[in-house]
Amino acid sequence: MTEIATIANPDLAVTEDNKAHWNLPDHRRRGFHDMHLMTRYGSSYRAERVMVLRKRFDMRIADMDAVRRHVAHPAFSAMVVIRGGYILHEAYAADFGPERPHTTQSISKTIMHLMIGRLVEEGRLNLDMPVEHFVPEIGSGYRGTTVQQVLDMNVVNDYSEDFTDPETTYWDHEVALGFRLPPAGSQVPSVRQFLCGITSSDTANRSGVIHYKDANTDVLAWIAERVGGRPLRDGLAEIADAAGIEGRFHMTTDREGFPSMAGGLSLTARDLARYGALFVRRGVGVDGRRIGGATFLENSLARGVGLAPPRQHLRYSNHLNTNGRWIGHGGYGGQYMLADLTSGVVGVFYSVVEDKDGYPLDYYPPVIAMLETIAAMDFSD
Repeated sequence: MTEIATIANPDLAVTEDNKAHWNLPDHRRRGFHDMHLMTRYGSSYRAERVMVLRKRFDMRIADMDAVRRHVAHPAFSAMVVIRGGYILHEAYAADFGPERPHTTQSISKTIMHLMIGRLVEEGRLNLDMPVEHFVPEIGSGYRGTTVQQVLDMNVVNDYSEDFTDPETTYWDHEVALGFRLPPAGSQVPSVRQFLCGITSSDTANRSGVIHYKDANTDVLAWIAERVGGRPLRDGLAEIADAAGIEGRFHMTTDREGFPSMAGGLSLTARDLARYGALFVRRGVGVDGRRIGGATFLENSLARGVGLAPPRQHLRYSNHLNTNGRWIGHGGYGGQYMLADLTSGVVGVFYSVVEDKDGYPLDYYPPVIAMLETIAAMDFSD
């Protein structure tokens, strides 16, 4: 009998630079394209009905110099622009396509805007209340911090998310999320356990810019679960139905089934555009049911905490990026979704930056500017 040589979960094994194998530069592209197949735990959802899209390409988009450059970039995976039920532009890399899911990374965080906004407008959640009012077991990293501060990434604690640092706290968070294997002989904490271990001697943010961290999103999800009185998976199923996605709504979870709202969503590019259209419709689904807060969304446009350079022209407000006209969010490795609430245009861009750390700050502003320019074009019939 001949044994077959095997390595346990090689994609999740921790290798050089304290990164999981899938996140090394030479493997990140396959990791992003197959994330829904790689993580240790997860769930998925199918919509009851699909938002129908028809092709009505506008060649002005394809002819833009910025579009030509980004689509030709080695990192490029997919780009889709829609308005209403029409696809205005669509392009894919040779190794990708319209039927394939792609990790959205931190675009996933916008889910919490929808969930929290609904609870606020139903009068069930007061954003000025401290986190411990809803989660009494939370540690010092969030005690005394209001829900609003967490929504705006306006909290200082010992959780760090610096992808250039091999010792950043985020890598420990990945163990709980199932994005990497734990150190030999150690226990895998649940996300809730991990959050309770975050500490701080002073949570006040005096910098004037956001302190961005995935843990904030998980805290919001825990609050939404407590206030809503139902499993988070129910809310995710509703969002999949409301968006009218055609494929699967893939969400990674921890071992207890707690969803990774901070970065666990994978969708096709068309389905991410369908999801973005939820914001254009002010949280109303294709089935007519409301799953977000319209007033909460409108108020988000006029407030927020500043982003650090080179995105200092934007604000982080209620778990969204905004310039006062559009809302959006980026994702690690080269993702962005933008929904223009005036024109109704939604633009999504998937890519996989294969540098050492996967987060070059100067990569995002040109992508955002491209989507912003397209969204402001005149598409009137």
